[in-house]
Amino acid sequence: MSGDVLLVERDGDVVTWTVNRPETRNAISEDDAIDALVDAATAVNRDQSVRAVILTGAGSAFSAGGNVKDMAAAAGLFGGAPHQQRVGYREGIQRIPRAMYALEVPVIAAVNGPAVGAGCDLALMCDIRIASNTAFFAESFVKLGLIPGDGGAWLLPRAIGPARAAEMALTGDRVDAATALEWGIVSRVVEPADLLPTAREIASRIAANPPVAVRMTKKLLRESSQQTLDQLLELSATMQAVAHHTEDHREAVAAFLEKRPGRFTGA
Repeated sequence: MSGDVLLVERDGDVVTWTVNRPETRNAISEDDAIDALVDAATAVNRDQSVRAVILTGAGSAFSAGGNVKDMAAAAGLFGGAPHQQRVGYREGIQRIPRAMYALEVPVIAAVNGPAVGAGCDLALMCDIRIASNTAFFAESFVKLGLIPGDGGAWLLPRAIGPARAAEMALTGDRVDAATALEWGIVSRVVEPADLLPTAREIASRIAANPPVAVRMTKKLLRESSQQTLDQLLELSATMQAVAHHTEDHREAVAAFLEKRPGRFTGA
């Protein structure tokens, strides 16, 4: 999984992904970047021992999204006739939101700098977002005469509501870290030196919980935006029945009664 475009590091139950294209401010529109993110998500889903993921960017940016030089040259994702570009988006960058949405473990975006265009959307694909006070967010497609082509029009309103999403998408203006906190794009803003330690601390608290319950809880949270209350309650009943029969549930109850930390195996 590890390579020059996406660095993958593991510390215990937590995996950290670092988009490693600082020379393009971590653009993610090239095929190798798309493949790396999709492959990393697939690998985590297959590895039941992973309990949380942290996503960040190398250098001073989180992600600039699309490579504007490639746009100018009509290269890669941005080349070809309209019908070819349509297929290119579907089989290219749109694979990222599908893979991220299907990812079973919680993902924490540690937004270390600008998150622009598809880079803003990449952060929105994560379950938890924290930001350095030097970060900013911009749903900036309209500034380039484009529309959010990677799911931003679906992701952004669900994160911050339709009115603020419309303001961001229709102006293309940047939102600084303090405003992002106020609007709910992020849950915390910290000093740059504290960003990854804070992300790791949150990840470790997630990883300390029974992993089957964590994965199913994430699934319920994702499904809540798609289903009626009755549908979600039915899914919750089914998942709860599964949870009651896990060894980790029995261990959690015993640990609670014995006033000790639980030892969870994912069984």
